[in-house]
Amino acid sequence: MTAALSAHELIARHRSTLDQALEAIRTRAYWSPHPEHPKAYGENGSLDMAAGKAAFDALLGSRLDLGQPGTDDWVGGETSPYGVDLGVTYPHADLDVLLPAMKAGQRAWRDAGAEQRAVVCLEILKRISDRTHEFAHAVMHTSGQAFMMAFQAGGPHAQDRGLEAVAYAYVEQVRTPDNAEWTKPQGKRDPLAMNKQFTPVPRGIALMIGCNTFPTWNGYPGLFASLATGNAVLVKPHPRAVLPLALTVQVAREVLAETGFDPNLVALAAERPGEGIAKTLALRPEIRIIDYTGSTEFGDWLEANARQAQVYTEKAGVNTVVVHSTSDYKGMLSNLAFSLSLYSGQMCTTPQNLLVPREGISTDQGPKSYDEVVADLAKSVDGLLGDDARANALLGAIVNPDVKARLEAASGLGEVALASREITNPDFPGAVVRTPVIVKLDGAKPDDEAAYMSECFGPVSFAVAVDSAADAAELLRRTVREKGAMTVGAYTTDPEVEQTVQEVCLEEAAQLSLNLTGGVYVNQTAAFSDFHGSGGNPAASAALCDGAFVANRFRVVEVRRDA
Repeated sequence: MTAALSAHELIARHRSTLDQALEAIRTRAYWSPHPEHPKAYGENGSLDMAAGKAAFDALLGSRLDLGQPGTDDWVGGETSPYGVDLGVTYPHADLDVLLPAMKAGQRAWRDAGAEQRAVVCLEILKRISDRTHEFAHAVMHTSGQAFMMAFQAGGPHAQDRGLEAVAYAYVEQVRTPDNAEWTKPQGKRDPLAMNKQFTPVPRGIALMIGCNTFPTWNGYPGLFASLATGNAVLVKPHPRAVLPLALTVQVAREVLAETGFDPNLVALAAERPGEGIAKTLALRPEIRIIDYTGSTEFGDWLEANARQAQVYTEKAGVNTVVVHSTSDYKGMLSNLAFSLSLYSGQMCTTPQNLLVPREGISTDQGPKSYDEVVADLAKSVDGLLGDDARANALLGAIVNPDVKARLEAASGLGEVALASREITNPDFPGAVVRTPVIVKLDGAKPDDEAAYMSECFGPVSFAVAVDSAADAAELLRRTVREKGAMTVGAYTTDPEVEQTVQEVCLEEAAQLSLNLTGGVYVNQTAAFSDFHGSGGNPAASAALCDGAFVANRFRVVEVRRDA
């Protein structure tokens, strides 16, 4: 295959970006090459806001032909949570044709080496970045995120997570030298001398199973970690969120072809309605790596049954915030209100359980009873979402009927401190938009435990009354150990309470945020600096991103010869 872009050109174009990413993961300081502001696009070949919207509109009702082998049908059926019928159709694959075609290009991709694979991945990310506005609409109309969140989380933040995975993959692969001269003294005899060659060898075909809520942000780490370590990648999107990942596959195939590699190293596995091909694919012997984001039930099934593959899961947990005391009561309430409201709570990091001592908390505004804390939080959420235009911009749309059903059922679980209300989106009358509900529960009542010890994904939070800070810490420990947590938050001015909560999180491997009262929220993480999940509790078997996330996607094979 003739390369339009040589390895030398790609290294010259992207090596400095790779070096900056390597420095960022070493220092954990803020860095990103991908602009967060929509107005930053429109130059150097990137699409501005109008061009991106036009590109997205042109996709509606079209057939997205990726040129994949083994296409035996065309499938589709996505309807936007905003009420728009996307009408895009995608290739349906005959796996017995597609999977062998994907394996065919792996030898050349393996032999290209870590640096060349990395810069090819960076070229893919650069081209995706140039189309951020188009991708933002695709994410918005499949996930239900409001446009600005879809733009940032589905665009630059997702691209950052992909680049982060490439950087970690590169570090792990070059940890071992390509060649070594080995000499062992033998006293009076001639020394033993050998030449040793070390090659990172991919496991095989990686399966990336996408999610409905964050198709790119959750999808890119596994996709690029596998690709950068030499594996072919089969992308299986969620049936309601195909378009963003199909566009990703399209870009990846174009770049692979232009750089002289087999485009079938990346392919799409779209499915017919109700086909459920994830289970079929997960058990295929060709699949050697699986990345999955979604329900605990299916994640557990993958871990138990896909024994031929290395499985990385981000499932679900019961995220908890301990509210013990604060020196900034207003800031605490504002921060929590935003965290509960963002994207209608449809984030794996959104707090669910707020543990508040029943005798109340101490604040800079004086003592506040449990009832006052909960009522003031409800007022803060109401104030944040009181203007419908701002509410629509924060909440987005309810992603699927299951979330709506859980929201409606939550009010029957206890005393409602904040009722959910319906909001109309004037731009999209078909959107289902709801504000959060807050329900008061008692941590001492066994009947309430079934509610707060179960994940209720969506805009539902429980204000759980506990007897003391020690009881809050023990309930936190039990929750993380039994149910897992992607995030933990705590508010306290007491050093002993802070130390206790921190020790629980260290022992149970849960990521902790303390006393957030400003513009950083417990449900947000920054690539190159923050770890998303830990891989150490039931919520996830991997962290985004660390060395463990990439290192087992390849093995090092040694060839040695007498010198």
